[in-house]
Amino acid sequence: MAFPSTSSVAYPRSLSPLRRCPGFLALLVAVLLFLSFQLVIHVPSIRLAVSGWLFSDHQTERKGPGSCPGCHNGMDNADKTIAYTNQDGRIRLFKVTTREFLSSSIWKNPLLPKDTEPVAETQEIAEEQLLATGSEVSNLSSTETLETRTDPIKLKREVFRRKRKEHRIQELLQVDKEAELHMRNVATNRSRNFSNKVRASYNIWRLQFHHTNTDSTLRLMKDQIIMAKVYATIAHSQKQPDMYALLMKCIKLCQEAIGDAHMDYELDSSALERAKAMGHALSSARDVLYNSDEVSRRLLVMLQSTELNIDSVKKQNSFLVQHAAKTVPMPLHCLHMQLTTDYYFRDGTIKEYFHDAALKEEEDKAKREDRSLYHYAIFSDNVLAASVVVRSTVAHAKEPEKHVFHIVTDRLNFAAMTMWFIRHPPLPATVHVENIDNFKWLNSSYCSVLRQLESARLKEYYFKAHDPSSLSDGNENLKYRNPKYLSMLNHLRFYMPEIHPKLDKILFLDDDVVVQKDLTPLWDVDLKGMVNGAVETCKESFHRFDTYLNFSHPKIAENFDPRACGWAFGMNMFDLKEWKKQNITGIYHYWQDLNEDRKLWKLGTLPPGLITFYNLTYPLNRNWHVLGLGYDPAVDLAEIENAAVVHYNGNYKPWLDLAVSKYKPYWSKYVDLDNSHIQHCYMSEQ
Repeated sequence: MAFPSTSSVAYPRSLSPLRRCPGFLALLVAVLLFLSFQLVIHVPSIRLAVSGWLFSDHQTERKGPGSCPGCHNGMDNADKTIAYTNQDGRIRLFKVTTREFLSSSIWKNPLLPKDTEPVAETQEIAEEQLLATGSEVSNLSSTETLETRTDPIKLKREVFRRKRKEHRIQELLQVDKEAELHMRNVATNRSRNFSNKVRASYNIWRLQFHHTNTDSTLRLMKDQIIMAKVYATIAHSQKQPDMYALLMKCIKLCQEAIGDAHMDYELDSSALERAKAMGHALSSARDVLYNSDEVSRRLLVMLQSTELNIDSVKKQNSFLVQHAAKTVPMPLHCLHMQLTTDYYFRDGTIKEYFHDAALKEEEDKAKREDRSLYHYAIFSDNVLAASVVVRSTVAHAKEPEKHVFHIVTDRLNFAAMTMWFIRHPPLPATVHVENIDNFKWLNSSYCSVLRQLESARLKEYYFKAHDPSSLSDGNENLKYRNPKYLSMLNHLRFYMPEIHPKLDKILFLDDDVVVQKDLTPLWDVDLKGMVNGAVETCKESFHRFDTYLNFSHPKIAENFDPRACGWAFGMNMFDLKEWKKQNITGIYHYWQDLNEDRKLWKLGTLPPGLITFYNLTYPLNRNWHVLGLGYDPAVDLAEIENAAVVHYNGNYKPWLDLAVSKYKPYWSKYVDLDNSHIQHCYMSEQ
């Protein structure tokens, strides 16, 4: 049988044009390939079929005599090729071992039918638990269900969430009505007491916290102003009025843009433009006027001038703070005058107060010497401050009827102090007010400090402007010129047995303290033979003896340790039996006589107290007495809340406008705002 030659075979007419157009054929093949590729990418079933076809040989090779469908025996070191498409649609391959793959994947055998295909045990259990918990899985989209079922970790999490939810539902169903009502009340109270008040100044949404260097532009402009002043002085000395005028104009504009700003967000909107204009002006000035020696000399002059101004401002500030601290505020003075007037000009109502007070005085006379009661000593010329001390103490006392307050004041304030406690007795506690002038034993022949206070040298120290401690001579110890150091009330704490001869123990309280807890446990503290129970104030190198005493003096250096820990007056438990036995008042007189020329220590009562009670002070727990509210704005609020007594020692007393605002409520909540005199004096001030 003869076959026709190849050359004589006739191709169909429809293919002849394609042979004549190979470019068109290539384009058609490319389009078909592109469409096939897109189908593989976007249709999951086709993608899985292609992947299984491509790697079927690889999976067939893995089958061996020891293998079984769905088992992992002997496959710890086997590699598995993973195919995936990246975000550009390109197929990528990588290999992982079986051990790495088992924790996050499920083995499937493509040769088995779907209904007999083994599934990982973890997934099987998880799916069964999911199906048993409810029908929420069916509400998921097909994509979410596929992703969840192919990730055992997600399945476990879902099972855990559902179990926890069911457990909580069962708990709530078993709660009785009483417990449910209690939960509702707790939630209601919590919502009522919720405060959205900003507790600190920091807030990430504020403009000033958007950048780390929030004052960089401000500092740049201030630096520009300094350099502009330097170049302006040089331009003025070299008679270049145009450059001088330009620099002064830029300085004025920048100062107006800065104003009172402390952060960049507080600057005027034109600040950046003015800073750029200043930069151009400084560049021009540098080209014309720059001379390193001249600029250095001008900067040194400015630095010295600034230091002198700072020293002057510090002295003025110190003087004004001391002046404000020792000045009686007008409302407080008004209160004293109102009470004094009531005391001397008694109308019908006030006469009744005095009659009742006289009867109570006779009843309470025995209490003032009863050693089984709790006695307090307060020395004060401030009616409002003393009332807060008494009121806060009684408010927290467990047995207020057993508390007796001994208040000593001067002749000037005796009427006001007496009138206040006649009209506002802290019942059921007892208050006894005494006049210091009635202490006949207190005279210059017995009391060293009283003799010194009357001396001409001390009066000159306080009142002569040319004294080294005066403002004009620049001494920083202006606080020692405070009139409180001239008041004998400040030194009465060293004469406790003379004032209260029949008592065994007494608690001394300053008039600038607030009591926040019951103080009766202090009477049970064993002072272990010591005379004074006080809270120590030393922290590392602060508030030790060398801070208060002059250790360059041989008398001090020989008798005391400069590293000995200091303590605080303000809340002190005194054992008057040991006081008499140790002759504490005699020790005080001895050292006070030695310090007549003020060479051992400056004025005040703490230095002689440290000396007098040296090795005779028992340290109390710090929670009994927290100090610093009158000068330190950084006292820990948690310590204040836990303290039994808080002390406003320092110049920023709570009754002054200088007071630290965040500490003031601890004191002001014990002021009797219902009193007509307080309302009149303080409301008229506003």
